[in-house]
Amino acid sequence: MTLAAYYTGGGTIEVGETVAGAPAAGHVLVSVSFTGICGTDLHILHGHMDHRVRRPGVIGHEMSGRVVALGDGVDGWSVGDAVTVMPLSWCGRCPACLAGHEHICQNLDFIGIDSTGSMQNRWNVPAEVLVALPDGLSLRDAALVEPTAVAVHDVGRAALAPGERAVVVGGGPVGLLIALVARARGAEVVVAEVDGFRREVADRLGVTAVDPLATDLEKYVASWSRGAGAAVAFEVSGTQPGLTAAMTTLAARGRLVVVGIHAEARQVDLHRIFWRELTMVGARVYRRDDFEEAVRLLDSGVVPADVLISAVEPLATAERAFARLAAGDGVMKVLVDCREGT
Repeated sequence: MTLAAYYTGGGTIEVGETVAGAPAAGHVLVSVSFTGICGTDLHILHGHMDHRVRRPGVIGHEMSGRVVALGDGVDGWSVGDAVTVMPLSWCGRCPACLAGHEHICQNLDFIGIDSTGSMQNRWNVPAEVLVALPDGLSLRDAALVEPTAVAVHDVGRAALAPGERAVVVGGGPVGLLIALVARARGAEVVVAEVDGFRREVADRLGVTAVDPLATDLEKYVASWSRGAGAAVAFEVSGTQPGLTAAMTTLAARGRLVVVGIHAEARQVDLHRIFWRELTMVGARVYRRDDFEEAVRLLDSGVVPADVLISAVEPLATAERAFARLAAGDGVMKVLVDCREGT
């Protein structure tokens, strides 16, 4: 018997026993090392995604681990391989898939939301979702590959060019990862974040961060950009004030990249979009090349995982890990140690 953390509804996470059977044909059994908790997991905890998540259900999709068994027909993998999972399973038949946009398949199974996730000791997954990890990258740090892949995809959707200025509204883990990826692409970056702890983390990363409650962000960016405005603004906060602030920073023909999950309809200044010929772009999940680039960025130290990982909780007390992140008091990234015996 192995342990798993189950979302049971009503804001509750319960740890209980589960059975990890032998992998089916085309699948692998992974011994999970670490699973990160993200904003989507908190949305699940708060009941915002009950229409998608079974109850009780094992959630989690930011993970690292090692292959421990192979199902029939699996080639290219060996027991002991260090891996992460790109948690997307698409149908291959819908118009989005046929157009080459499999990552936003119209029938997408986001593993860990729509189906069983990684917050357990052992996890059976299709072999095609595995992504190899290099020997030098610790499994603890590799739990950040998935959110880093989100940031890589976001920056790619922005078509951000070296020398351009970018504003990131929202300095949580994904916001700061976007800032790091954008900086690695040669952009100049400013993060707008109201939380003092998050601004301190940004400072430790060498990223400029300002408090939009204490600073007129539009005027700040105008001065920073010598009157032009930012080429790109990433809206990561998922709030109406964040969306409004992001739009005010944009230069003529600037690009607004919507990253944050907005649970309700928002007001958008269409006149500003018209007047300045702005472009609004959605950015959701990632492609395999985004994942592979994320592995490289973590392995090379461009993304310093130690600065971003605030706490690690054992699987046996996973509910405490969720509570720490939900409280938001001095934590950035919280991991659950899913190794057997924790």
